[in-house]
Amino acid sequence: MSTLLYRVGKTAFSKPAYFIIGWVLILGIVISMISINGIHISSEMKIEGTESQKVLDQLAKELPAASGGQGSVVFKAPDNERLDTPERLAAMMKGVNEVYALEKVLNPADYAAEASNSGASAEMAQNTQSAGAAQSATTTPPPYGPLMVDGVPVPGMLISSDGSIALFQFQFTIEQSVITQDVFDSVIQSAMTVEKGTNITVLPGETLKAVSIGVGSAEIVGLVIAVIVLLITLGSVVAAGLPLITALLGVAIGVGGAFSISKFIEMPSVTSVLALMVGLAVGIDYALFIVNRQRRMIIDQGLSAKEATARAIGTSGSAVFFAGLTVIIALCGMLVIGLTFLSTMALVAAATVLINVFVALTLLPALLGLVGERICSAKAREKSAKHPKATSHGVADRWVKFVIKNRWATIIAIIVILGFAATPITKMEMGIPGASSANLDTTARQSYDAISEGFGEGFNGPLILVAEPNQSSAKVTPELLGGLMMELQGQNNVAQVTPLGMTEDLAIFSLIPKTGPNDNLTKTLVTDLRAADSSIAQTYDVKLGVTGLTAVNIDMSAKLAQVFPIYVGIIILLSLIILLLVFRSIIVPIKATIGFLLSILATFGITTAVFQWGWLHSLFGFDTGGPLLSFMPIIVTGILYGLAMDYQVFLVSSMRESYVHGHRGTESVVHGYNQVSRVVVAAAVIMVSVFAGFIFTDDVMIKQIGFTLAVGILIDAFIIRMGLVPAIMAIFGDKAWALPKWLDRILPNLDVEGEKLIASLNAEEHANTKSGLK
Repeated sequence: MSTLLYRVGKTAFSKPAYFIIGWVLILGIVISMISINGIHISSEMKIEGTESQKVLDQLAKELPAASGGQGSVVFKAPDNERLDTPERLAAMMKGVNEVYALEKVLNPADYAAEASNSGASAEMAQNTQSAGAAQSATTTPPPYGPLMVDGVPVPGMLISSDGSIALFQFQFTIEQSVITQDVFDSVIQSAMTVEKGTNITVLPGETLKAVSIGVGSAEIVGLVIAVIVLLITLGSVVAAGLPLITALLGVAIGVGGAFSISKFIEMPSVTSVLALMVGLAVGIDYALFIVNRQRRMIIDQGLSAKEATARAIGTSGSAVFFAGLTVIIALCGMLVIGLTFLSTMALVAAATVLINVFVALTLLPALLGLVGERICSAKAREKSAKHPKATSHGVADRWVKFVIKNRWATIIAIIVILGFAATPITKMEMGIPGASSANLDTTARQSYDAISEGFGEGFNGPLILVAEPNQSSAKVTPELLGGLMMELQGQNNVAQVTPLGMTEDLAIFSLIPKTGPNDNLTKTLVTDLRAADSSIAQTYDVKLGVTGLTAVNIDMSAKLAQVFPIYVGIIILLSLIILLLVFRSIIVPIKATIGFLLSILATFGITTAVFQWGWLHSLFGFDTGGPLLSFMPIIVTGILYGLAMDYQVFLVSSMRESYVHGHRGTESVVHGYNQVSRVVVAAAVIMVSVFAGFIFTDDVMIKQIGFTLAVGILIDAFIIRMGLVPAIMAIFGDKAWALPKWLDRILPNLDVEGEKLIASLNAEEHANTKSGLK
């Protein structure tokens, strides 16, 4: 591997035009494909096989209108005023009718016709209304009612008892995942006409929020910090610019490539942001390691820029290759879980990492060929000439010696601190952050609060129930519909039940819980309704299915929580195997895996305290705590594992290289640490800066992922790799590299440190020297 990469690096340096033009052509192809196919993204994260998805698929087949996405708009009067004045009623009616007239919005009249065509007779429809009236008459009147205009209820409209808030709920004719931004815009534009001349405040609900992606000012600040760190580390504007150029190109091709095929593959909106995060971080880091190694060889060993580049690609390039491979394997491990949207995110991110690896190994040496000897300034060469034997880096040298001297105290302190940081994880709640935890100044949050105030929190998360007779010969009758309504209304935590329609085989209801979408009591209600041995199911011999956005989110969280331990097991197994191959050691893989587990537990504990409990919420730009994103632990674990192994490979391979070249005991730990600690710290600061830039976005999902990745890198790089690793390596000394003879014969020698390459080059130089003397 090292020899092959050495040749690639030398060729790219000598013939840069071929490699540069090749990558520019690839970028051009990606841009062309985007211009032809366009960008298509989805806000829905579907999990096949869940109960809610099965019901949605059934409805889409038998009664398509009932499977459409849900939308809501709140109309709010000024303080101490009412909405039901003639002028305001007329304005709301006009706005509602405009929404119902839109092509993708379900008109109640059309729905009734479709239900009739699906098998529901006029008599059934009439009895459905009678059952609803009987149900209302036998329960306590709620603090709201239908909005009446000229004695006729407005379809989909409710008004609070004090007349200050009205809720307009409707359905689209298509599933939420395929609703385009222009449809949302049309609905919002029609609803907003109500504000003209009425002093009514119109608040579109969260489900009408269009999907948006992009890079904001906070992310740019993260890149600026990365540039500053590169300048400090490499000491040259030219050298600092190269990692940034290669990383941006790699991300442009990776993310752009995903966009170019989004017409054919459903692309969740968070996919591109995740690939952008990971691609920028690893792209900058990988190039930084190679450029730093090349410069050190020029300055310390007096090599030419060409030879130093080839050797840097052969040595550090090998470490980059295997470090990138660990990230890719960790991401692709998500495919085992079998969830389509997670697989898509994993594959796009993994492809972006792979592209950045190839860019670092081919384009970077080509760019170094253009720069030539200018990669090292005259000032840097003069400084090196004055201090040719300086091998340590001040603070790093003193720190690693302090850690080694106090190795046991360091290990105990790290375990105690990270263990304490991990304690909130026992209270971690998973879900889909929504309007209930949005910032107070957002329309989605104001709409959520207005609905809760006027109608109850449950109206923010309506459930759709489908009752199906267990016996194939049994049919849905009006009597069955009415009986089910009465039974459902009598269940705990149920605020309102409304019939939506019926066919001969299905009865469909809208059920409003008393509690909000993320409340544990709502989750319990969904579970109880689905139970095959419930009193309703047994009394009426039916199967109850529950769906709707709230049920989908509940099922998603439960499914992901179920597969998370499996994924962690996969990660641990991969960690042991990969590190065994790379380092040819038993102790190093075990140590690395334990360190990773400590860092990931502490990371999730801190994230729980901040985003769920609301600690330091003002600092991170949000107002209210809420559940953690249900798929975040899986994504973050995969990414952090890969990135943690990056630092493990670069740091420990340097220690092994020192050991191979004659340093023994703690001396190899100190020497190896001094060689790469500065660049590892710089790389970690860059990664933290890039990830932290996403903390201050408006999207709470991206905010949580960015925060968790930033904290995870901070803990892993500065506590685990800079503290725990040298302490444990010092305890074991040379025994850390012990490997049973039978295993040593079986395992391939990957030569990550480039030992064979350097030996071969030294032998060649020696032979040339002897030949010259003769």
